[in-house]
Amino acid sequence: MTSAAAPLPLPRPEVPLWLPALFIVCSTLAMHVFVPALPLAAADLGASPHALQLSISLYIAGLAAGQLVYGPLADRYGRRPVLLAGLGLYTVAGLAASLAPTAGMLIAARLLQALGGCSGMVLARAIVRDTSTTADAASRMASVNLIVTIAPGIAPIIGAAMAPTLGWRSILIALTVLGVAAMLVAWRQLPETGRHAQAQDLRSLARAYAGLLRSPAFLGYSVGGGCATTAMYAFIAAAPFIFVDRLHRPAHEVGWCLAMLVSGIWLGSMLATRLLRRFPLRPLLIGANAVSVAAALGLLALVLLDRLTVAGTVGTMFLFTLGAGLSSPAALTQAISVDPTVTGSASGLYGCMQMAVGAVCSSLVGLGGDPALAAALTLSGAGLVGQFGFWIAGRDRSRS
Repeated sequence: MTSAAAPLPLPRPEVPLWLPALFIVCSTLAMHVFVPALPLAAADLGASPHALQLSISLYIAGLAAGQLVYGPLADRYGRRPVLLAGLGLYTVAGLAASLAPTAGMLIAARLLQALGGCSGMVLARAIVRDTSTTADAASRMASVNLIVTIAPGIAPIIGAAMAPTLGWRSILIALTVLGVAAMLVAWRQLPETGRHAQAQDLRSLARAYAGLLRSPAFLGYSVGGGCATTAMYAFIAAAPFIFVDRLHRPAHEVGWCLAMLVSGIWLGSMLATRLLRRFPLRPLLIGANAVSVAAALGLLALVLLDRLTVAGTVGTMFLFTLGAGLSSPAALTQAISVDPTVTGSASGLYGCMQMAVGAVCSSLVGLGGDPALAAALTLSGAGLVGQFGFWIAGRDRSRS
């Protein structure tokens, strides 16, 4: 008797990288593009600027919390239907925000917009992992990063141009149109990529989720990845005070200085697409984060020695974001590869932890009377915690 031949593995669905990048851009663009319109929206709705700032804080909170929900849902029901539902919520909430008659309704609609938009952040990462081999996943993540990092750089410029000329509501209408376009593209061109996960029940997914939280490898890569990437929110929060109050530069230069940070991430992602194919992930990850740590310590030294200048600040932060752009795709790939059967859940949990680290780091800048010192200390501490997390994760993976 001849034994039955083993079934051939199903081919991986093909998804062009611009497609998951589009889904991520929907959520990140909506966060950054509305910032220049806050004063106009506050004046029009009769609210204080502080009240409208809450729309940004809650948007970030929505991005963090929503990712915990979409990951397990996508592992249970598939990437495609969950993504379409999330984009639908994003679109409807965007329309509601554009029609909001009060600040409270605008803030609530923006929160719902974030809860819908974060589906793109979670599922785009899962889709890239689903459609990539282990060897190619980090490089493809870096390519997506390369596309996505353009959005935060140009979003404030777009918002600043639209708000005074077309009105602040025009930005929200444009985001609604973007949501409709993303839904149509997903409906027409996105295949289901999470085939292996749909047979699992909710109880097994819950156990797997708990397993991720108990995994030193996942926690190390997730906390380390957050410290290596979203810790830069500390500097972004402090930048206006550093450049205007300490370095005595005009307020409009702050945007250009922050654009240098985006260019550092972009360059780091571009280098990652090449280096990740040639070098092992773990040493490249640790080396890239070491660049960020050295840059943060350099900024701290400039502050402590009272030698802070525009060139020194921009230069050290450019190196910091360069390291972040290099390390981000490797950390993400390693984290969501810990348990390949729950890639969606891992992606959501990773994203939530990233946002949590960013929120903590940005809040630490408010401590003390020197934003430059607080930012430098926060970045240095986060970088060292990130290195420790990567070391713990690497040691755990080598034992397994």
